[in-house]
Amino acid sequence: MAIEIRKVRSRRALKRFIRFPFRLYNNHKQWIPPLIKGEMNNLNRKSNPAFDHCETIFLLAYRDGKVVGRIAGIINHRYIEQWGKKDARFCWFDAIDDREVFYTLFSAVEEWARTQGMERMVGPMGFTTFERQGILVQGFDEMPTFAGSYNPPYYPEYLELQGYEKEIEYLEYELTVPEQVPEKIIKISNIVRERYGLRLLKASTTREMLPYADQVFRLLNSAYKPLYGFTELTEKQIAYFVNRYFKVIKPEYTSIVLDRDNRVLGFQISMPSLSKALQKARGRLFPFGWFYVMMALKKPERLDTLLTGVLPEYQSKGVNALYMSALTAAAIRNGIKHAESNGELEENIKVQNTWRYFQSRQHRRSRIYARQL
Repeated sequence: MAIEIRKVRSRRALKRFIRFPFRLYNNHKQWIPPLIKGEMNNLNRKSNPAFDHCETIFLLAYRDGKVVGRIAGIINHRYIEQWGKKDARFCWFDAIDDREVFYTLFSAVEEWARTQGMERMVGPMGFTTFERQGILVQGFDEMPTFAGSYNPPYYPEYLELQGYEKEIEYLEYELTVPEQVPEKIIKISNIVRERYGLRLLKASTTREMLPYADQVFRLLNSAYKPLYGFTELTEKQIAYFVNRYFKVIKPEYTSIVLDRDNRVLGFQISMPSLSKALQKARGRLFPFGWFYVMMALKKPERLDTLLTGVLPEYQSKGVNALYMSALTAAAIRNGIKHAESNGELEENIKVQNTWRYFQSRQHRRSRIYARQL
């Protein structure tokens, strides 16, 4: 039977859109379910300020009355203004193992992009670089961070048959926590601390860190500005991310580097891995999801390094040694043996150099694809 494409026009249809991967990946051990409530808020134009400057379309593919695929299209006008490229993005893409479903979904979202005057389709990329992005092309049997993406091996195969080509790739690493903080990191940390008059914020609660949250995201705007696909966050988006994420971070695994004037020069945000906890929660915190998450936070087995950043004028000056020494010490103190990096641009040598003092294994790779329209 022919495939039917339907636009998501109601809250009920949006729920179908969000819940489709739960059925598709039901038996996939590496897929990390998102929280359904969080996805509903993120894709709601009333709650997510990204909709202020993004046009969107959400599509579902049906066969015999059953959902067999989904895809979203995004046109980020701030990105176009900043980078001068008429690129539309595809994201929130999932489909059964069927080339016809892929072809029909992409034909629909590409036609929408053409009618909006776009010249290329790239993705998977969301509103910002903080949504799950990229098609997994290596490491299908490896567990991602709870913010990481997953898809079966047929995704890149069908995309390339559609005419999509590699745009950029992200690398992920598994790190082994050493028995003690590497001497080289301690030495660099002490030198940088004295040379520039730096210190680490001493905070035992998230409340003590919140006054610095805005500075962290403004630093992120500066540090990430030249990176592929990044669009500077608006004031409303900064407030949105602070409210959504900053209140749940663990101070023990988060470091903020300050100068003499209490200006944020660098930071790193890590969390106990929630991957297995979210798998058990199955997209819901109630009635039992909270228990799994709290146990993962209380007795962590692994760490996920989520975000790092240093002001451009202080990059390559060893500032990252301050927060890496503190993070390593915290991991050793709590008996954590391994950590996972989030995706890092393959060309971002500065970030990858952070791992040179640790035993590491590059084990996952995801790809952004592009196609001329």
